[in-house]
Amino acid sequence: AAMARTPLPQQIRFCTTQAGLRLAYPAIGQGRPLVRAAHFLTHLEFDQDSPVWAPWLAELSRDRRLLRYDQRGCGLSDRTDGPLTLDAWVADLEAVIDAAGIERFALLGCSQGGAVSVAYAVRHPERVTALVLLGSYARGGLKRNPTPEQQREMAMLLDMVEIGWGRDNPAFRQAFTSLYIPGGSPEQVAWFNELERLSASPAHAARTIGAFAQIDVSELATQVRCPTLVLHARGDARVPFEEGRRMAGLIPDARFVPLDSANHVLLGHEPAFAECFGEIHDFLALHDPTPPQAGPSGFADLTPRERELLELLARGLDNLQIAAHLELSEKTVRNKVSSVFDKLDVHTRAQAIVMAREAGFRRGS
Repeated sequence: AAMARTPLPQQIRFCTTQAGLRLAYPAIGQGRPLVRAAHFLTHLEFDQDSPVWAPWLAELSRDRRLLRYDQRGCGLSDRTDGPLTLDAWVADLEAVIDAAGIERFALLGCSQGGAVSVAYAVRHPERVTALVLLGSYARGGLKRNPTPEQQREMAMLLDMVEIGWGRDNPAFRQAFTSLYIPGGSPEQVAWFNELERLSASPAHAARTIGAFAQIDVSELATQVRCPTLVLHARGDARVPFEEGRRMAGLIPDARFVPLDSANHVLLGHEPAFAECFGEIHDFLALHDPTPPQAGPSGFADLTPRERELLELLARGLDNLQIAAHLELSEKTVRNKVSSVFDKLDVHTRAQAIVMAREAGFRRGS
């Protein structure tokens, strides 16, 4: 029988990237922000009561505010003929984070979302407090010195996706599902087969899988400076265990946790699931802790320059406008905003604005 699942309340919003794409994103839960970089096979509405993803959402939003989004071409985000490259995916992540008004946060990258997260963490070291990589890889399938047989297998897989992905009969998609969740129950397998059909068109799915194969962040991974936890299932049939181990070896001081599972997407009923999320909660509690409740008394700790900045924030100005107003660089403003957030014990721009207005800032506007 299907498990009864109560979807977590979410409000789906849209942001527009510099390239003009609209990306769908909601936030669920309360607490310090945790951002999940987009990966393949998501659908923000369909995931909510899923036998595969719902346990993930419940764990990731426990004591945290989880921000996630559908990647370009998938789920509720815009379909696109635009580029499917690492730079494009990082730009999408940047757009969602900025639209949500989050300054500092922990970042989670699963599967190819791991490479995107590594690139983001290197570009924005002042914003990422901790990095968690699960089932990830630094280099895609065609960057691992594949044998001729492996190259043929990749070509065959792409043909299967392009030909069979959109059909009512799930036979073609079933081959793909068995790489992701070989340990899935009939309900989980049927649901995953349907997710594949709903999340992306056959042509886009084939383009996306082909683009993943070309990723290589090996050099970038050596430049990550935040605390990092890497977890990988020993029997992962989609991303080899050795690739996860290699990722952990590239990132300075990364901690590596092997998981006893054959599933690329961990399933809520298996022991490895509880172990994995226990490790993640412990790691984030240590490296991205919930700050003590300082409350509005934090106003007394603000420097005159920070009070001036908060006044402009309360008027609704963005970082670029504040930078022009105060004759500072945008990066300096972002750092000062982070400092103000820490002193006020808030995590989002909206919280800071509400608190500032309640305290009487913006009277001069």
